[in-house]
Amino acid sequence: MNDVDAPIKLDDVLKRGGARCPGAPTTQEIIADDTVPAPAWVRSESYEFLGDEDISTDRYTDPAFAKREFDTLWTKTWQFACREEHIPEVGDYHVYDLGRYSFIITRVGEDDIRAYYNACLHRGTKLRASGTEGSACEFKCSFHGWTWNLDGTHKSSTCDWDFPHVDSEKFSLPQARVATLGGFVFINMDPEAPSLEDYLGPEALSHIKAWKLENRYITLHVSKRLPANWKLTMEAFMEAYHVIDTHPQVAPSNGDANSQYDFYGDHVDRFISTLGVVSPHLYGEISEQDIVDQFTLGDSSAMGDTKIKLEDGEKARGAVAKIFRNMFEQAANADLSHVSDSELLDCFSYTVFPNTFLFPGISLPMVYRFRPDPTDHRKSLYEVFFLRPVPREGERPEPAEPIHLGDDQSFTEAEGMDPGFGQILDQDTDNLRLQQEGIEASAKKSITLGNYQEIRVRHFENAVDKYVAG
Repeated sequence: MNDVDAPIKLDDVLKRGGARCPGAPTTQEIIADDTVPAPAWVRSESYEFLGDEDISTDRYTDPAFAKREFDTLWTKTWQFACREEHIPEVGDYHVYDLGRYSFIITRVGEDDIRAYYNACLHRGTKLRASGTEGSACEFKCSFHGWTWNLDGTHKSSTCDWDFPHVDSEKFSLPQARVATLGGFVFINMDPEAPSLEDYLGPEALSHIKAWKLENRYITLHVSKRLPANWKLTMEAFMEAYHVIDTHPQVAPSNGDANSQYDFYGDHVDRFISTLGVVSPHLYGEISEQDIVDQFTLGDSSAMGDTKIKLEDGEKARGAVAKIFRNMFEQAANADLSHVSDSELLDCFSYTVFPNTFLFPGISLPMVYRFRPDPTDHRKSLYEVFFLRPVPREGERPEPAEPIHLGDDQSFTEAEGMDPGFGQILDQDTDNLRLQQEGIEASAKKSITLGNYQEIRVRHFENAVDKYVAG
């Protein structure tokens, strides 16, 4: 018998990423039982085995590796810089910083958004300070008064008689590329990079377009510096494998160990983690009523101090979906009758390489953004944006102003932050501090990954390697 004709052994399948949580329904089986069916983008699967070799930890500790990332990765990838709602009118601008790079994102016309390198072409002074936004009809340097028009063309130089060698027509502000999608403004420093659409790929692009995120607005924006390399902080949010030990308080209603993991091309991956079902780690310990009680009892629950009693044979997931539908319709003044149970309940996490997470669900409507700390490669800058549906009536609300937490502050101190979710982020922060310190101290100079539950980490680091290798 030829090798190609040999039967495939079950052990080989399991070793090559085929193993799933024993005795537990799959994510797709859970979703298939929902009352309001899920759309196609939810019901898709896209996983393949990517190997099981260890990954070297020098990428988290070596300053030379961090420098190569800035020289290769950050200058060639599409990054979320701001939302269109940050610059709704012509002349509005928003400053986006990335390490030593800085950009003025501005609306030049109704459908014309540009990203100028934030530096005067005279002696290099920033034209707008980091962390600022506003409205302008020109960009004037505070040092010597050199000025550029909104469209980036050179307007004037102080004492221009002393600069006969400066050709004003060739002295426009350099630009990065700009693309918009779902209300997000993306930039790319590489003029030869693929378009944003090609970068994402057709399947991931179809998912993002289906969410209609342009019809949401920022209700809360919190930032904080985290005590770990930016890649470690990214990877901490790529799997539900850590839930049972890091966030045991949510395990009674989170299908952590049977979450679904997928990836699409080089730049997008996701997981779907079901809510309203018990963790497989707690089978036999938690009843359907216990699951509902977690959502409907207590001051920090989703519904406040309310008691919902399940009928005989009724599943918690269906009851919680009804509760959430009513609650979110009232809170957002929006019609959610067309939204599936899965979109209302479940945690959908999509990574857009290199540094953005999109959570398009209704119960966890978030965006994460991670950036390297420009002063310390062992730390990173983290932001969470909460996006809610635009109300059916009235004008689009203004985006929330960012809340900047100190290194030692709890996420629960951010005004408007749900205390339970703030606690979850604090637990993750504690882990990240220990992980960065542990990697520095370890005799084992590599990390070992699971074939399925940690596939997003491997997929992410494969992309990092492709860029850093040039």
